[in-house]
Amino acid sequence: MMQATSSLGRDVIHDWPQYLTAAMLVMVRLSGLMVFAPVFSSVAIPPRIKAGFVFAMAVLLAPVVSAVPNAHVELGVTPVLGELSVGLVFGLSLMLLNESLLFAGTLLGMEFSFSLVNLMDPNSMVETPVLGQMLGWIGTLTVIGAGLDRTLLAAIVRSFVAAPVGHVVTVAKTGATLASMAGGIFFAGLQLAAPVITAALAVEVTVALVSRLSPQLPAMVVGIPVKTMISYAVLIGSLAIWPAWIERHFTALLDAAGRLVGV
Repeated sequence: MMQATSSLGRDVIHDWPQYLTAAMLVMVRLSGLMVFAPVFSSVAIPPRIKAGFVFAMAVLLAPVVSAVPNAHVELGVTPVLGELSVGLVFGLSLMLLNESLLFAGTLLGMEFSFSLVNLMDPNSMVETPVLGQMLGWIGTLTVIGAGLDRTLLAAIVRSFVAAPVGHVVTVAKTGATLASMAGGIFFAGLQLAAPVITAALAVEVTVALVSRLSPQLPAMVVGIPVKTMISYAVLIGSLAIWPAWIERHFTALLDAAGRLVGV
């Protein structure tokens, strides 16, 4: 075993330019995760920590990546753009989960009369609905608690086998597929907010019918607090199914990104 280790060390020293090039290409592929992917793109993680993590991953994967069959370890415009496209496919695909949660929070805010209650999102540096930020935190906790961040890293490592460095070519079909996936943001957000929207609509219809039967009833005064309380109760009850939905949606987006790069 010591002989094998020493032999590997001699190979690394002898072929250090190739390993250095492979490490650079690995870092380019991982850059998309650090910018767009959930958890990894959080501004709560200092840039030095992100840089250290990417550097450590590159050092660990460089010998393996350079030894993959059909790998073309060479710096150039085409290889760098190819590696960058793989990282962006994974990062942008998984970013759709955060956007779905944000859209669901916007819909819920309208039902709770929170449409004007916005907070500064530290990730995007723009004002976002307060319920959208709450759902984003739930999504982050679910990703970490379910170990989906490690699943994402495993998928990235597998991508170096399915799509060796130096052989990735970006095609227009990939961009069109990402655009069609982005259209699912609205449907996914509506799925999350559907129970609360249905409950709020039922309350409004009920209050409207009662007000028609009894014109003396102040519908506007009674309807808003009743709708808010019932919507809160439905929201709290639906929180039990959200982690499973988030995990399933994250896995589906990761599988879709893997199919785009051939994993």
